[in-house]
Amino acid sequence: MVQVNETTAELLQLLNIQDGVTPNVLQILNESDARYIRDLKVNVGNVLVTTHLTEKESALLALSISANQKNNILIAGFQKLATEKEASVEEQNEAISCASLLAGNNVFYRFRHFQQKESYNTMQAKIKMNIMMKPVLGKEFFELMSLAISAVNGCEMCVNAHEQSVRELGATEERVWDAIRLAAVITSLDKIIS
Repeated sequence: MVQVNETTAELLQLLNIQDGVTPNVLQILNESDARYIRDLKVNVGNVLVTTHLTEKESALLALSISANQKNNILIAGFQKLATEKEASVEEQNEAISCASLLAGNNVFYRFRHFQQKESYNTMQAKIKMNIMMKPVLGKEFFELMSLAISAVNGCEMCVNAHEQSVRELGATEERVWDAIRLAAVITSLDKIIS
């Protein structure tokens, strides 16, 4: 068993990562430089509890970003947190499904954007997206998750479309900002916890 310093232990606890599990890269940082781990712990705490997202929404959004990154350790931790924050299995499954749907959409629409050819813009996508029509989590939050995932995946066309949609559905810029901050922090976690 790897001995971890107090800051690393607090980060692992915040992420609901089981005792005795210390991912390899985090072990390296634990042994050499706790400053970054301390910053990351503060950042995680700051994005999981915000003014413009409920704790349940933060947990589901973190779960969705973790699924997008294919990070099983973070997925398990955020599933546990989402359950603690009273997210149903159906809601958790939809957060994971959103990541999968957007992974495909981001590739497709990024291609259209890069090519900027009228012919591609007029062709039908023929990609089923029923989950977007009547999401369990509500249209506004599903759009917010879609926006955050699109930002992580770097699809400018999707980011612009989802930001406009979520704003039309009543989200404030502060709510959008908190979701993007959360996506950024979870993405940084993915680099050291896998």
